[in-house]
Amino acid sequence: MDAYDWLARNRVVLCHFDTYSAALLFAHWDGTLLAPAALPASAAPMAAPDDPGVGHDGAAVRQAACERFGLNADEVVRLDDFDAWMQTADGPVRVHALRFDTFDAPGEAIGPHGGTFRHLTQLRGSPMIELNLLRQVFNLMVGGSR
Repeated sequence: MDAYDWLARNRVVLCHFDTYSAALLFAHWDGTLLAPAALPASAAPMAAPDDPGVGHDGAAVRQAACERFGLNADEVVRLDDFDAWMQTADGPVRVHALRFDTFDAPGEAIGPHGGTFRHLTQLRGSPMIELNLLRQVFNLMVGGSR
């Protein structure tokens, strides 16, 4: 499968965590918090399927996202502890969390694709289903009630 195929049945949350200041930033594009596109309007949370079918492998999705956005794969880590699934009219979509392992949030990497990095509090007004996914990543990265 090429990068487009891998990303068609998956979405990614891109984030950057500064361990010194404990600042967690998330990528934001016009109208969505997920790459490469927003979830379909029909999306609803679901349990991980027993057999999700082909096309949801985390390592392959990470590589596809790096290729699609021109990211240095050595600077992007997949958060294996994050595992979110959404049911859509076209079948299950898996949401992955990818963290930039760089000193600063690499705005220059996502800027050419219309993205910016923002704090969670700056993302009010975004789709609630996507904000809930970011809250899960926040709890995983920073801690908090689950």
